[in-house]
Amino acid sequence: MHKRTTVTLEEDIYEKLVKESLKRYGSTKALSKVLNELLRESFSGKKKILQLIYSEKIVKTTAKDFEKFRRILSKRAEN
Repeated sequence: MHKRTTVTLEEDIYEKLVKESLKRYGSTKALSKVLNELLRESFSGKKKILQLIYSEKIVKTTAKDFEKFRRILSKRAEN
């Protein structure tokens, strides 16, 4: 079911949507379709992150162990 609405876009966002619509569908008439797809992807990503955050954890760690691990990663990044 589709709903019509008016959205006020900033110029740079509008231009990116137009370019994406042309790239994907060869027409600016697919602007709504592109916007729906991008919003759906965005919401899906946030949903996955929240599921990960609130899911049952498999591994338990202490703050001390985490800090040790973080230091090791920092050293690797410096090299």
